[in-house]
Amino acid sequence: MPRLPRHHFPTMRLRLRRMLIGPQTLAFLPAIALGAFWLGGEEWLIATALGLPLAFGLLGGFSTLGAQALRPCDGVTGLPLRGSLETAARTTMSGTLSDRSATACFMIAIDDFDVTTERYGRTAADHILQKSADRIRSVLRDQDVTCRIGSASFGIALAPVMRLDIESAIHMASRLQAALEEPVVLDNTVIYISVSVGFCLGSRAPDPSGEGLIAAAATALAEASRNAPSAIRSYSDELRRTERSRHIFADEAAAALENGEIHPHFQPQVSTDTGRITGFEALARWNHPERGPIAPMDFLPVLESAGKLARLGEVMLSRSLTALRAWDDAGLDVPGVAVNFSPDELRNPKLIDYVQWELDRFDLAPGRLSVEVLETVIAASPEDVVARNVNGLARLGCRIDLDDFGTGHASIASIRRFAVQRIKIDRSFVMKVDRDAEQQRMVAAILTMAERLGLDTLAEGVETPGEHAMLAQLGCGHVQGFGLGRPMPFEATADWIRAQAATVEDPPRITGGNG
Repeated sequence: MPRLPRHHFPTMRLRLRRMLIGPQTLAFLPAIALGAFWLGGEEWLIATALGLPLAFGLLGGFSTLGAQALRPCDGVTGLPLRGSLETAARTTMSGTLSDRSATACFMIAIDDFDVTTERYGRTAADHILQKSADRIRSVLRDQDVTCRIGSASFGIALAPVMRLDIESAIHMASRLQAALEEPVVLDNTVIYISVSVGFCLGSRAPDPSGEGLIAAAATALAEASRNAPSAIRSYSDELRRTERSRHIFADEAAAALENGEIHPHFQPQVSTDTGRITGFEALARWNHPERGPIAPMDFLPVLESAGKLARLGEVMLSRSLTALRAWDDAGLDVPGVAVNFSPDELRNPKLIDYVQWELDRFDLAPGRLSVEVLETVIAASPEDVVARNVNGLARLGCRIDLDDFGTGHASIASIRRFAVQRIKIDRSFVMKVDRDAEQQRMVAAILTMAERLGLDTLAEGVETPGEHAMLAQLGCGHVQGFGLGRPMPFEATADWIRAQAATVEDPPRITGGNG
């Protein structure tokens, strides 16, 4: 970052404070006392003993000295921890109120740092943190305070300057982001990261205190992280209102999950060869008592941010197996149920034992549970706990379905490493497959690859008879989508199963055509 203009440097009063009360002053206290005694005897020594504490008190010395001398530092980056950020923010905010200077708090988070750590290991992660700390220091001035405030996040309290507007703050945020996103090289491996930045000007803080400034910057960072990668957000009153609404919604979603308001709806999966049902996929649905049905794309990210996806997974698995047991008891032919497993669940070291316990509880064979894993998860997960869990579930006897195939760039090697048994072709390839020759070639290539690898196939998002017929002609084994049946509550599944069975007593063979 270019050197700031002269009017951006701290006021003379703040310079004097730093000069008089810096940590180095402690080393000279014995010499000062000895000199006072030598020059003026006991009277001067007493005066010095009384005067120095008074001077420190007037300049705020003891509070800052104590914090600087005793504040612990992070063992990886060498940076002070969050307490130092709070102290610095309080000091700068009080200074700006008295001399009309300006300040800001910046917060920086490395995007998807957990994934980076899993991919490259703890040593590489620590190296990234060390380099990030060095790069932050290179952009800032010596007077600015930088702290490590989380596993992959940093906080900055900008020392007071005489002028600081939103454009200058955005420029600084961009400089910090650019510096941190430079590739990191470790043992001939080039690692690329992205960072999100949130900041708040002292003049925009809702509460004119250090705590208020930090909280506002944290709100801006949360918004930036939701728009990651490489997002920058500034705190504003509207952002505060949005964040408050989001918190209320998050609380409602968490309560709905615990109260059973978020529960599975079941979408049928059908064989293209026989027309018979081969299973149901369990999909989370929430019917809000006041707002009505809320789309999964709206509440799932909220639960994820609140760390509730693992809990949602427990609810979905339990209620899905409950449904499968109920279908059996009613004499209905449902071969199995498919349940989506989130990355949070797949990182649980006790996942296999938990799934085994649930299957035993309902007296169900493992082969009747399909574990759906997003292709993006497999593409981002090397040999780690995710791979061990997926392969462990496959050894248990569960079916492994690779969801949204074609969107996550998983390699053939990773498909084999994760013991995948069926790929679910994403809707983007299925749409208009009966009318688009390019789509037909893409689906045909996927199906050929799956056949060569010995994998079963299911096409998602089938909406028209033409798409259904073309997929059958191309050789896709199973289909699912609104054209066959929408996700339905458990209470509606029995009638659908009986109606579907009645239509396939003498199942027609679909010979294709272009729909």
